[in-house]
Amino acid sequence: MASIHKDIPIDAPADAVWDAVRDFGAVHIRLAPGFVIDARLDGDARIVTFANGNVARELLVDCDEARRRLVYAISNERVSHYSASVQVLAEGATQSRLIWIVDVLPNAMAPYIGSQMDLGALAVQKALGRAAA
Repeated sequence: MASIHKDIPIDAPADAVWDAVRDFGAVHIRLAPGFVIDARLDGDARIVTFANGNVARELLVDCDEARRRLVYAISNERVSHYSASVQVLAEGATQSRLIWIVDVLPNAMAPYIGSQMDLGALAVQKALGRAAA
């Protein structure tokens, strides 16, 4: 199984970053606008549309307020296993770090998923940097 790790520095306090991460249905507005262009809630899942046209159903697995950690999963025809976690860590009073980990099968999906995560990370930094300014 491929495991992809992204360590993303954010120019915003951890509480502000966590507030955006945990707003599960507003990922396209608050967390990664431009990378995610639409999202709608469907029970414990969100249906997200990405800028490249791909659509995914992401099931909310856990939202841990104390640890500032959100976990979601995808199962579709392209991936037999996809589990992701996003955790927000404080780095002083005005900075934070977002740790985004995705475990995916088949392994051949890892380069594509990794490149998409890179685009997502840039969108998050841009969105939250604006919010913090």
